[in-house]
Amino acid sequence: MNQKKSEFNKVFSAWDILVIAFGAMIGWGWVVSTGSWINRGGVVGAALGFVVGGIMIFFVGLTYAELTAAMPQCGGEHVFSHRAMGATGSFICTWAIILGYVGVVCFEACAFPTIITYLWPGFLKGYLYTVAGFDIYASWLIVAIVLAFVIMMINIFGAKTAAGLQTVLTVIIGVAGILLIVASVFNGSVDNLNGQAFTGNSIGTNFKSILGVAVLSPFFFIGFDVIPQAAEEINVPPKKIGKMLILSVVLAVVFYALVILAVGYVLDSEAIANSQTSTGLVTADAMAVAFKTSVMAKVIIVGGMCGIITSWNSFMIGGSRAMYSMAESYMIPKCFAKLHSKHKTPVNALILIGVLTMLAPFAGRAMMVWICDAGNFGCCMAYCMVSISFMILRKKEPDMKRPYKVPAYKFVGTMAVIMSGCMVLMYCIPGSGGSLIWQEWVMVAAWALLGTVFYMICKRKYKEDFGNIVELISDEDAATLMPEADEKELDLVIDQAIDRVLSRMAV
Repeated sequence: MNQKKSEFNKVFSAWDILVIAFGAMIGWGWVVSTGSWINRGGVVGAALGFVVGGIMIFFVGLTYAELTAAMPQCGGEHVFSHRAMGATGSFICTWAIILGYVGVVCFEACAFPTIITYLWPGFLKGYLYTVAGFDIYASWLIVAIVLAFVIMMINIFGAKTAAGLQTVLTVIIGVAGILLIVASVFNGSVDNLNGQAFTGNSIGTNFKSILGVAVLSPFFFIGFDVIPQAAEEINVPPKKIGKMLILSVVLAVVFYALVILAVGYVLDSEAIANSQTSTGLVTADAMAVAFKTSVMAKVIIVGGMCGIITSWNSFMIGGSRAMYSMAESYMIPKCFAKLHSKHKTPVNALILIGVLTMLAPFAGRAMMVWICDAGNFGCCMAYCMVSISFMILRKKEPDMKRPYKVPAYKFVGTMAVIMSGCMVLMYCIPGSGGSLIWQEWVMVAAWALLGTVFYMICKRKYKEDFGNIVELISDEDAATLMPEADEKELDLVIDQAIDRVLSRMAV
């Protein structure tokens, strides 16, 4: 195994990685899907479903937290699975997660201009053609392509630049959500929960409705795994990286649950049904009712638009780092391991993902939904392989240095494997509520075929170098891991908050 010093700049603070992970998980779903969640489980039932789903992800997150702190190297899943399963297992795991990242960024490129039509109905100009029932307009394409180019360039110009954008947009999302939650307390009514707290009339049916939301919810938490991808660029102690990852999951669970409760506290069942059939933006309509003005509905829509960009930005970071790590291991063409001479970002990987994102809108939104679903399957598959790697390494390397060590690892690891395995099965079993349709399976198969081609060509071309992980020469000097002076106070507050949250969670 070769060794080298990291070529990346350590620019991410504790706050940066928190907003990157949280922003990845909080996209547009909390604006457009809240009504369907409530229809499925009721207001209280849907909120509890997200808590249960969050607990499912929490176990997977714990395995990530330990492994990221133990191996803080670019690539995350790539490094974990390689150490546990070898080159082939690592290739499958990393190739699967890249599909997830590419699927999300392509979908977001189509989602953003679509949402503009909610704010500006006359936005669509210059009809061009129709794909799978979706009309493509010139104005829609221009916005998607220009924004894709801008986000690509922001990421090329430096990880810190991308983190700065993430901070601004995540704060906007948080403010919009908090405004809704606070306004619902003052202007909502518990009477609105009558008949819609749960969807069933018995304990059994209530429990079933909660589980119906719980099995759906983990797919809205995909994104915390971006932290391990950028581990070499994080300027905090390894132990804290694990804590930040867990905190990001907890915050996302709380955000989703409180938004659901706020909507149900403001709108009764009839109002939610009317909103579903008219605008489809139940959360935005709840905001308008809570503040007694339709102007505030646009605040939520803007918050949702910011959520699209935060997810987009985070997965650009994650996808490019995953490609870089595979290229550095000679598993895909070596050109994707090139770093920008000045900004130290994986420039070729970012350009490729950026170009794919600019091309995606031409295929229409329907096809992007398919690739996003296929990508979610890839993410869940990678989660399962990382959870298995966690168990293997606890047996294979019990003395490995683990700055953040998960207690009761057998229970945590078993639960993580079961939960992530169930998520994979949901995509495979027809009628499960999350199964892929044939078009999505075609995309999964095409991606697997492309991966097989890369695997065979690179293994033949690079021979013994194929799958060679470059081990970082770590710097044990604690001073190099301390945050900048002006961030110490905020960092201390964050650290204390993490400790308080984790101390209340019995594993």
